[in-house]
Amino acid sequence: MKPIIVLNLKAYRESTGEAAIRLCEIASEVSLTSGVRIIVAPQAVDLRACAKVCEVFAQYCDATDAGAFTGSITPKALKDANVLGSLINHSEKRVPHESIKKTIDALRGAGLQSLVCSKDDAESAQVAAFSPDFIAVEPPELIGSGISVSKAKPEVVTNSVAAVQKVAKIPVLCGAGISNASDVKKAIELGAAGVLLASAYVKSADPKKLLSEMAGIIG
Repeated sequence: MKPIIVLNLKAYRESTGEAAIRLCEIASEVSLTSGVRIIVAPQAVDLRACAKVCEVFAQYCDATDAGAFTGSITPKALKDANVLGSLINHSEKRVPHESIKKTIDALRGAGLQSLVCSKDDAESAQVAAFSPDFIAVEPPELIGSGISVSKAKPEVVTNSVAAVQKVAKIPVLCGAGISNASDVKKAIELGAAGVLLASAYVKSADPKKLLSEMAGIIG
């Protein structure tokens, strides 16, 4: 499998509304040019518009069907909005492990993919048993720090890849502090199938240049 890049737009002012669409347009352009699969995870309010521009995952999904569930985001509603999948258990939106499995199953039932976030190799192995499509290991203390996990804690990446492969053949991405092409290159060298990043892209003075460099080094 070719390495992939996942861009979590979170809820920054710089990634809301028209700004989100522009960041998605950049992702689409770079993906087409480089041949690298790039997935963008915008806020829920921007999903339908962004899904018209590039490959889109939700930042969160509930394991519920249509019904009286105020505030819920259902897999079928995501499917209807042309969303391709969802992040689950990001460190800023943690859920119980039993809910992780239910959400993975609900997404799969709707024909959608799942990317489960984990904090370390132990949790990576635990969630691998639920058979998500991807796992992204992100030490919480490095998220948004600008200090790349692939350089500061390379053992987290290698240990997670090894732990997951003992359970199932699931691609493992790494995130937390990924800020430049060098960080991406190191992550791939450590065995990661790709990277997950947020603020480095959203708040970059030149997001297209940054993403092009990242994709170019693995394309």
